[in-house]
This record gives sequence, C-alpha cells and structure tokens, in this order.
Amino acid sequence: MEFSKLVVFLVLVLTTPVLGAPGNSNLFREYIGAEFNNVKFSDVPVNPNVEFHFILSFAIDYTTSSSPSPTNGKFNVFWDSENLSPAHVSAVKSQNSNVKVAVSLGGDSVGGGSAYFTPSSIDSWVSNAVSSLTDIIQRYNLDGIDIDYEHFKSDPQTFAECIGRLITIMKKNNVISFASIAPYADGDVQSHYLALWKGYGHAIDYVNFQFYAYDEGTTVSQFMDYFSTQSDNYGGGRVLASFITGGSGGLSPENGFFTACSRLKSEGKLHGIFVWCADDSQSNGFKYEKQSQALLAISH
Repeated sequence: MEFSKLVVFLVLVLTTPVLGAPGNSNLFREYIGAEFNNVKFSDVPVNPNVEFHFILSFAIDYTTSSSPSPTNGKFNVFWDSENLSPAHVSAVKSQNSNVKVAVSLGGDSVGGGSAYFTPSSIDSWVSNAVSSLTDIIQRYNLDGIDIDYEHFKSDPQTFAECIGRLITIMKKNNVISFASIAPYADGDVQSHYLALWKGYGHAIDYVNFQFYAYDEGTTVSQFMDYFSTQSDNYGGGRVLASFITGGSGGLSPENGFFTACSRLKSEGKLHGIFVWCADDSQSNGFKYEKQSQALLAISH
C-alpha cells in the first residue's frame, strides 16, 4: 500500500465512530402495584438527580372476572388501582419533574393461573391492544409500556409481530414515548423476546432483563458474565441491572449487587437499574432503592 493511501486509511479507521450500546445512565425503574400491599407512589423515595420510572404492574388482556380468561388484546387494569389511581399518577408527576410512569403488560400470573399471551390473530390482537391500551394510558396519563409476558400460546414470530406492531403504532400515535421488554434466561421466554428484538429492537428503548431469575447465591463474577451474555443477546440495547426485594434469586444487594454495578459503571455499561418491586421494598424502608439511586446520581 502506498504511504499516502495508508495515511488516508488510518485516518478513516481512527475517526470512524464505533456504534454500540449507550454508556452509563442515571435511569432508575421500579415495578409497583402487583401485590396489593397498599404501597403508594408517595411512599417511594425519589432522588431528584435520577431519571425515575414507576412501572405499574400489570395490565393484562384477560377479563377481570373471578375466573379470568384471555380477551385477544383487550387489556384491563390488574394493579392496585385504589392506591395507584389516575389522580395519584398526576400527583407524583407534578411533584417530581424527573418521574415518568409506565404500564407493564402481562406478568407471570392472573387469577391464580399463568397469564398467557394468546392472540387469535396478529391483526385482531394488535387492533384490540392499541385501542384498549390507548384508553388506559390516556386515562392514567402514562408515558410508556413494558412487555413482561412470561407464558406463551403462540410461536415467537407471532409474538414479535404483535408486540412489535403495538409498540410501533403507539409511538407513531404519540401515545407512548418509550417502551421496554422484561425477558429472563429461560429458553422459551428468550426465543420469543429475541425474535421480537430481531424484528423490532430499534423501537425498544430499554431491556429490563430479570437477572434475579438466575439462581440464588449468584456471585459478582457470575453476574458480570450473565450481564455480558445478555448484552450480546440484545446487542445495541440498554440492558439494565436488576435485583429483587422480598424474595430470593440472582445477585442480592446484600451479597454484591452494588459492587457489580460499580464495576459496570467503571466500564461505561451501567445503563440503569430496576427493582422488583416497591410492594416488597416498603418493609425495609426502601433502603436499596435509596442506595441504587445514590449510585446512579453520581456523575454518569
């Protein structure tokens, strides 16, 4: 290679930006309302120096009868709407300019049984979901949606098209400003979410990966390996670190979670933290929420 061409080549290599996942973020997210423990938004400490997302849990496309059954995309409210009402949403957002509120779809169970993703067809499910969720989101003045289906009576591609089209339409209609997904390391679950990511990853803002679904007693080094693996699976995505309160599983705050987060931060990979869930954390005074937000609030 001639010297002049070599110089041009080196300049192009050194100046071309490398695209990848964004760096550190001060995003903190917390699920709330699934366990009917009378927890309120106002109970949860909000650090003014973080971006804070409450995630209402859950809206489910099932009937609200004593024996719930699938409705093919017609969503109903299944969270503690008495303590987490539209008025409560308006109050927490007006009192905290850094707070946004989202709704999570699906969840693990409904009425004592599993909450299945059960579309009759892609077109009909999407039509019903857009209509029913737009009503809920506008009534509650919400900002985004989270996808947390964990049981499926559909193939991965059908799930990908239903959810991908839903997110795309809701964003296009300016009903939501962000969307997230909440997968975990289970073969069937991952196959559905990876199909969604492959087709519509560009429309998904955050990956609330459930690292607490790994075995109890996870070590810091194991957590770092898991985080690396899932960051590769959801390449280019903002994969958030996570822990669970009031239960077991994964890397706990007591056993090194914040050590792992500090390491991620030093590597420019701490895209945020989320917690399951406020309903349980109120019993310990939200001490780990405070610690998480303090870590995130330090210059990122």
